[in-house]
Amino acid sequence: MDMFDKIEEMEERRWTVKNGGGDTRIEAQHNRGKKTARERIDLLVDEGTFVEINPFIENRGLALTSGNSDAPGEGVVTGYGKVDGRIVFIFSQDFTVFGGALGEMHATKIAKIMDLAAENGAPIIGLNDSGGARIQEGVLSLDGYGHIFYRNSIFSGVIPQISVIMGPCAGGAVYSPAITDFVFMVEKTSQMFITGPKVIKSVTGADIDTEDLGGAKVHSTVSGNAHFTAPTEEEVLEEVRRLISFLPQNNEEKAPQKRPEVEKPIDERIDELIDIVPIDGTKVYDVRKVIAAIIDDRNFMEVQPSFAKNIVVGFARLNGETVGIVANQPKFMAGGLDINSSDKCSRFIRFCDCFNIPLITFEDVSGFIPGINQEHGGIIRHGAKILYAYSEATVPRITVITRKAFGGAYVALNSKAIGADLVFAWPNSEVAVMGPEGAANIIFAKEIAESENPEATRQAKIQEYRDKFANPYVAASNGMIDDVIDPRDTRKCLISALEMLRNKKKKLPKKKHGNIPL
Repeated sequence: MDMFDKIEEMEERRWTVKNGGGDTRIEAQHNRGKKTARERIDLLVDEGTFVEINPFIENRGLALTSGNSDAPGEGVVTGYGKVDGRIVFIFSQDFTVFGGALGEMHATKIAKIMDLAAENGAPIIGLNDSGGARIQEGVLSLDGYGHIFYRNSIFSGVIPQISVIMGPCAGGAVYSPAITDFVFMVEKTSQMFITGPKVIKSVTGADIDTEDLGGAKVHSTVSGNAHFTAPTEEEVLEEVRRLISFLPQNNEEKAPQKRPEVEKPIDERIDELIDIVPIDGTKVYDVRKVIAAIIDDRNFMEVQPSFAKNIVVGFARLNGETVGIVANQPKFMAGGLDINSSDKCSRFIRFCDCFNIPLITFEDVSGFIPGINQEHGGIIRHGAKILYAYSEATVPRITVITRKAFGGAYVALNSKAIGADLVFAWPNSEVAVMGPEGAANIIFAKEIAESENPEATRQAKIQEYRDKFANPYVAASNGMIDDVIDPRDTRKCLISALEMLRNKKKKLPKKKHGNIPL
């Protein structure tokens, strides 16, 4: 046997691995409307850049039943490739091999590629499509999950971690995506749940199907476990590429600069901002229109757009620099803060701080949402997360008060007191302990009650309070607002501030880590 024979043998082995579970199972995967593990990788990375690692790993034959050795590639494809020319590390579970079930060596392959990602400072992207633990391998499968969860946790804040759910993800398997930074789901074909419908039926008697229990719609609107969804695998993977474009490779780098497609003079005024935000604080508007008018190319990648809609978070660019945006959304719950919106924006703030992404906050908030359910659900603890996340963040932090900033919510949303670098306010903004109506009713309660015309007196006192306190100048005179600006100059002010803060260095007191109120 010569070298060419050896090479032929190698290529035959490689073909067996690449063919996964075989033509019949690949066809079944396609009939479900799903791509194979390798087809997904090809859609994700730049053409011709994927390099596979550990294709010939096999399990150690410790299964509790026979037939376990016939698992080409151990049911997962691992390697690295490029997205827009930048290295990413990938694992893609192969549903055609044991339903993508995770065994000992399957987990070893994933752990190895995660280690390489961390050691080389590049994102890790997991394409999940698995029936869960490989039961035939018993506790070895559970141990494998543990090695993955450990790396998810230890590498959190070191490299971006992205999970893409492209099929079932059940049992312990869901905890890996839950620890990662962002979760993508394909509508109709992907699910996440701890216990499936059959177990729930046997334990509780409740009837529910997999889609209603753990489909993309549920996790993107109700539970908040999914950050992005799309109708097809192609669209989901394209959105993953888009997200990667906003992010740095690791926690020691900054996100790449990308010049706007439409170059505009930095000092060009944005007249449309005058009309978007009504002066009347009771009238609604869509804050996404404010964001779109200010950022480069109106290119805003909103995170969790269907969950906790009263807060808007996402990525954009200003003069080519990636920024994270947090904004109250008056279209929902008057933009007030509740339990879900507190969790949503706190985690986003912490992600941006991990990866050196400046934070821009557009504030129009009347306060935290009142109510028995909110209080009993722990709004104090959840709201405190916002205070903690902002206070701990050392990236450049800029706030623009567009209309209302009342009470504890004003303090929580990146006020000067908790470390904002710069706070700007539009001239129509109201900054106070509470709204003029509520304040007047409390401060002047006796005068109103004793008046011959209580309603007229109340309206007069409301106006008196508004004139004296509900404006940006009291706060500005005390240094809580750095400048009152023309709304049309907001983009110019933000770009100038970001340029000034580009080399900001701030260190927190030395400690192992803080104890965020979870």
